[in-house]
Amino acid sequence: MDAARYDRTRPRYPDALVRRIAAAGPDILDVGTGTGIVARQLRTAGATVLGVEPDERMAAFARDTGVPVEVTTFEAWDPGGRTFDAVVAGQTWHWVDPVAGAAKAAEVLRPGGRIVLFWHVFQVAPALAEASAAVLRRVAPELPFDPRALARPAAAYEPMLGPVVDALRRAGFGEPERWDADEQRTYTKDEWLDQIPTQGMLTRLPADAVAEVIAEAGTAIDTLGGAAPVSSITVALAATAPAGIRR
Repeated sequence: MDAARYDRTRPRYPDALVRRIAAAGPDILDVGTGTGIVARQLRTAGATVLGVEPDERMAAFARDTGVPVEVTTFEAWDPGGRTFDAVVAGQTWHWVDPVAGAAKAAEVLRPGGRIVLFWHVFQVAPALAEASAAVLRRVAPELPFDPRALARPAAAYEPMLGPVVDALRRAGFGEPERWDADEQRTYTKDEWLDQIPTQGMLTRLPADAVAEVIAEAGTAIDTLGGAAPVSSITVALAATAPAGIRR
């Protein structure tokens, strides 16, 4: 993963969501901090943030922006007795074992603390969605994703959210809430093509396959007049750690 490209091209999270998370308290643990996008937004909102990140390249980039990061998976991370007001994961919890992750979050949250898990979903124009789906079916039929979900991207997350909610309940959290948000943005052709290699499913593909996806997307954007109108949907789950949950 090109850390600089990822940080440059990935969308930021809605300010309202960031403020809501920061309201949980000043000490926040960012799971899968990556290049520190979430951490920097929370820091701007007044929080103190510690990142946990398994990729040394991403962690090094985050550190260069002033975010302290410990390099490990969340499941293997040793909190050393430290506790936090909130545990967050932006675009990363699908890489965490939901049962082990919920238990670790319960261990490090202070009574009444929050866990907030959230993902970006791109809702693009139909022509761009159809072109992307067609090329993905051709170059990567083995992907464990249904490219047709590009037409209804938020719905594609529903099967993943069920096990996450179940794990939070089993770990003793309060009933999870949905905090979804929707922001509109128009990308230039270059902006949209620049972020394509950072998308989760495409990081698994060889360079020539990614190049085909980029080429087809560029052609589709040309038919739209050279710009890509996008709804950036943030799908979020939040739950509260009740008193006495820590072990």
